[in-house]
Amino acid sequence: MEEEPKRPLILISNDDGINSPGLFALATSLRTIGEVIVVAPDREQSAVGHSLTMNTPLRVTPFRRNGEVFGFAVNGTPADCVKIALTALLKRTPDIVISGINHGQNTAINILYSGTVSASTEGMLFGIKSIAFSVCSHNWDLDMRPSAYYAALITQKSLSMEFPKDTFLNVNIPAVPQSEIKGMKLTNVGNGYWKDFYDKRSDPFNREYYWFSGEYYESANDIANDDIAVREKFVSITPIKYSLTNKAAFDFFNGFEQE
Repeated sequence: MEEEPKRPLILISNDDGINSPGLFALATSLRTIGEVIVVAPDREQSAVGHSLTMNTPLRVTPFRRNGEVFGFAVNGTPADCVKIALTALLKRTPDIVISGINHGQNTAINILYSGTVSASTEGMLFGIKSIAFSVCSHNWDLDMRPSAYYAALITQKSLSMEFPKDTFLNVNIPAVPQSEIKGMKLTNVGNGYWKDFYDKRSDPFNREYYWFSGEYYESANDIANDDIAVREKFVSITPIKYSLTNKAAFDFFNGFEQE
C-alpha cells in the first residue's frame, strides 16, 4: 500500500506576538490545508524590522490556547523566530513560510519597518516561498474571517506554484466585510510616507520623555499602488524583491574610483 502524501508543512510567525487574534485566525484557517507550526514572538514586536537578537539567549517556550499547545513563543524578533525555527526546531523544511495576520497595513514605506514583512523576508532568504499578510486595521476586535479567508486562498494557490527564489509576496487586506471586497490586485510598492514627530511629555516626577508619532501620507492616487488598492477595497498583492545596488548612480559617483 502506498503511503499517503504528507500534508504541506506551513511555518507561521508574526510581529504582534503569539497571543494576537490575527495569528490565531491565520493558524486556524491554514490548518484546513496543511500542518501548521507556529513560532512567534512572546510579545509584540511591531516595527522592529529585520533585527536579530545577538546578546541575549533565546528561549523557546510552548504556548497553550484552550488547553492545547498552540505553538512556540520566542523571546526575540520575528526574524529570530523564523531563523531559529528553520535551523533548530523543525525536523523538515516547511513548504511555505507565512507571517501575519498583522494588525495594521504594511504598504509603501511601512514595508521597511515591518517585523511582519521581515519574517517573510527571512523565509525567502532561506529559499522558501514566503508570504506576509496584513489587515488594514489596528483593532484587535475586528472580525478576522475575511482576512483569514483570503490568507488561506492565497496560500493554497501559492503551494501549487513555484516562486522566483528572490521574491516573496506582501499582501494587504481591507478591513471591511468580505462582501465589500472587490477582488485581488497585483500592485506596486507605493510611495506613501510618514511625516514623523515626537510628542514631548512629562512623567509624574516632571522628567521629560518623548513619544513617537506621525501622520501618514498615501501614495500617488493610482490603484496600481498598494495603499490605494486597499483604500479602494481590493486585496493588494505585491511581489517583493530586494536589489539594493543603484546601478544608475554609478556614473554619478565615478569620481570615487581609484586604481
